[in-house]
Amino acid sequence: MPKYLLLKHYRGGPEPHRRVPPMDQWAPEDLDAHIAFLRHVSELLTNTGEFVDAQALTPDRTWVRYGGPDAAPVVTDGPLPETSDLVAGWYMIDVESHERAVELAAYVSSEPGPGGTPLFEWIDIREVMSEAPSE
Repeated sequence: MPKYLLLKHYRGGPEPHRRVPPMDQWAPEDLDAHIAFLRHVSELLTNTGEFVDAQALTPDRTWVRYGGPDAAPVVTDGPLPETSDLVAGWYMIDVESHERAVELAAYVSSEPGPGGTPLFEWIDIREVMSEAPSE
């Protein structure tokens, strides 16, 4: 079965369907409902046997690159990427088809936001490579 990442972004993607303030400005009950929904998705995926992993990420990041054979790695907090590049978290799923991945991504997109209204968040679906690319 193919594996997919359902990527959630802090901001970015296509034009938002519904603009909402950053989560640190949400009412506590809205944040609680949002997190409860995400836990529910993990439980649903576990019950269907499609769950592989789920993680949330902080917006803090460090950029690292190879410094050369006789140098330490180069570390910086920049260059700063476009906000659409900031991954907030993901679900790794193992499903029968791309269509099922789309169905689950749409469900995740219905997560509640401020006032309990769905976020209509864009979810980035990326298939995990099952073998090395051919030359």
